[in-house]
Amino acid sequence: MTSATLQPVEIIRNPDAEFDVVPHALTIGAYDGVHRGHQAVIRQTQQIASRLGVKTAVVTFEPHPARVLRPESAPQLLTNLDHKLELIEANGVDTVVVVPFDDARATESPAEFVERFLVKQLAAKAIVVGQDFRFGQERAGNVDVLRDLGETHGFEVHGVDLMPRPDGSVESISSTAIRRALDGGEINTAARLLGRPHELRGPVVEGDQRGRTIGFPTANVAVAREMKMPADAVYAAWYYRPDGSRHPSAVNIGKRPTFYQDAEHSLLEAHLIGFDRDLYGEMARVEFVELIRSEQRFDGIDALKAQLERDIAHATEVLDKAKFD
Repeated sequence: MTSATLQPVEIIRNPDAEFDVVPHALTIGAYDGVHRGHQAVIRQTQQIASRLGVKTAVVTFEPHPARVLRPESAPQLLTNLDHKLELIEANGVDTVVVVPFDDARATESPAEFVERFLVKQLAAKAIVVGQDFRFGQERAGNVDVLRDLGETHGFEVHGVDLMPRPDGSVESISSTAIRRALDGGEINTAARLLGRPHELRGPVVEGDQRGRTIGFPTANVAVAREMKMPADAVYAAWYYRPDGSRHPSAVNIGKRPTFYQDAEHSLLEAHLIGFDRDLYGEMARVEFVELIRSEQRFDGIDALKAQLERDIAHATEVLDKAKFD
């Protein structure tokens, strides 16, 4: 029996709480994006769990360790915690353990981490990690350290190579490669590496009403600063409301140079095509489908409006086609 046929996933957000300890095959990592490489590691973990007759688990961290270890250069995130947990659950694991990552955790030795979380709480029988996996104080833990600890505590260790990119590139699938693609507005590349469209979430907040005053109302989605937005540009995208309805949209990400010269942060504004209702306070999900054009400054409102008409027509065409892809 595979883990996908067992009971719904158990999400343990407080690893120090008491819970039933049962044997697991598990994998460990930040799992930002839960991309195709992560999915391959989960599949291998499930296969090993089936062979051993145990459950499968993913051990991940909150916040991302880099935000504690090197906050000045920590990467922006592809998925927040809730989205990450949804994606892991969709891959059919039995247990997810969210380990709080803080300064104390950063100074924990590899042996202490393994004994506390993987042996005592998950009764690890097998651990599957990427060959480049590092953990513990000063990143002293690696696959070899895990194997030594496995001999002591009775678990297997499987180090797996990173998954190659589908385009045959030398570079492997990684969260870093996906962020780089998004920086270039390469939405299709990011989607191929993720195994799904890149998505951003946030509440709809009141903006300056610029879009409505020129006949193109937008939903201003407040995206958390730590989340990775694609390059400033106009995109064809799907907009999902909390009721599950999906709406074709033309989405602008940028600083709106036609109106503002020195905007500090890029904004996400979604024009829902053929829809004009109050969305304030709703949580929005935006899936990016295709880049339409880079952001640009226009000489006046009429030129901007004419371009917006073309953007909406282009987005409509792209999304009409995407319905059948």
